Amino acid sequence: MKTITRTEFFNRLKSYRDKHIIKVITGVRRCGKSTLLMMFRDWLIESGVSPSQIIFINFEDYDNYDLLTPKKLYEYIKERISADKKTYIFFDEIQNVQDFQRVVDSLFLNENLDLYITGSNAYLLSGELATLLSGRYITIEMLPLSFKEFCSAMPDTNLSLSEKYRRYIEQSSFPYAINFGNDKKETLDYLNGIYSTIVLKDVITRHKISDSKMLDSVIRFIFDSIGSPISSKKIADTMVSSGRRTDSKTIEKYISALQDCFIVYEAKRYDVKGKQYLKLLEKYYAVDVGLRFLLLGQKANDIGHILENIIYLELVRRGYRVYVGKADNMEIDFVAQNEIGNTYIQVAASVRDESTLKRELRPLQILKDSYPKLLLTLDDDPISDYGGIKRMNALEWLLG
Repeated sequence: MKTITRTEFFNRLKSYRDKHIIKVITGVRRCGKSTLLMMFRDWLIESGVSPSQIIFINFEDYDNYDLLTPKKLYEYIKERISADKKTYIFFDEIQNVQDFQRVVDSLFLNENLDLYITGSNAYLLSGELATLLSGRYITIEMLPLSFKEFCSAMPDTNLSLSEKYRRYIEQSSFPYAINFGNDKKETLDYLNGIYSTIVLKDVITRHKISDSKMLDSVIRFIFDSIGSPISSKKIADTMVSSGRRTDSKTIEKYISALQDCFIVYEAKRYDVKGKQYLKLLEKYYAVDVGLRFLLLGQKANDIGHILENIIYLELVRRGYRVYVGKADNMEIDFVAQNEIGNTYIQVAASVRDESTLKRELRPLQILKDSYPKLLLTLDDDPISDYGGIKRMNALEWLLG
C-alpha cells in the first residue's frame, strides 16, 4: 500500500509541536487525517518521545466504545498523564464523543499536555468548542491529494503530464485510491463506499435529514453545476418542476449539511470595484472530481468546469479565501485573497481561439490595480504576458 507524506500539513504540525494551543485537523472523510496523525506520532517517537508519553485514541474503533462518554474519557486520560513529562494526546474523529468540547476544555488547562484532534464535520468548530476555546486552537483544514501530491505518488513516472491529469480527475484525489492504479471498477467501488459513508453517517444521521433521495438529487444537481451560479431557489424550483415536493429553506439546510461535511465548497461573490461581498448567485465545487464522475458518469466530462473545480481547491489548499469576482457587469472566475492582497484568476480549457482569448482576458483587463492576474488553461503553450496578465499552463501552475 502506497503511503503518501503530506508534507505541507506534516510541517505545519511540526511547527506547532509543544505550543500550548489545540491543533484541530478537519476535512472530508478519507482525506488522510488519521494517517497524518499516525505519521506525526511516529515522528515524535523517532525524535525521542517515549511511547508512554503518547495517548492515541480513534473514536471510530469499537475497542474505544466505552470512551465515547465524556466522564469515562476524561478519567481514562487523567490516569495516564505524566506529572513530570509532556504528554501528547491524539483524538481521532472526536465528534463521536458526547460533549467532547468540555473534555477538551478541561484537558487544555494542563499546560503539560499537547493536544491534537481531528473531525470530519465542520460543526467541530461551531457551538461550544468555539465558545469555550476561543483563541486557544488553530485549524488545519485538509483536502484530498493535490495534483502535485498525486503525481509524486504515481508509480509510473513516464506518463505525460496530461495523462497524469486525466488519471487524477478520473481516479479520484482520495489518497487510498492511488493503490487501485488504473482499475476503474475498483476505484468506483471505493468511491461509492466513501460517498455512502459521508451521506449516511455525516449528513443524514447528524443533520437528521429524512428524505435521502432528495438529498442525493441535490448533491447530483450541485455536482452537475460546478462553476455555474446557482441558488437554493433554483434547485428547489428544478425539483418541484420534476414532481418533487420541497422548498428553498429545505434545500438551504441540505447545502449547509453538505458544506459541514466538506463534500461541497462554496465560493461567494465579491464586487472587486465596490470592495464588498455579495449574497447572491454563489458557486459550488465538489471536494473530489472522482466523486462527480461516480454520480454523473460520462455526463461529467466537462473539461472547463472540472479544471475550474481543481483550481478552486488548490487555491483553498494554498491558504486563500476564494471568491467569484464581479467587475462592472463581468465575472472573474476567482478572486483569491490572503494577507498580502488579491490574485485574480481566469480559467479556461483552451484559449487558442482568438475570440475565446479576448473573452477571457477582458474581465482582467478592466482591473486597474497592481495585483497579480493569471489566465490558466490546459494549452501546452509557452508562458505569455498580455499587459500584465500572465497566461500559463494550468498543470504547471498546479505543480507549483
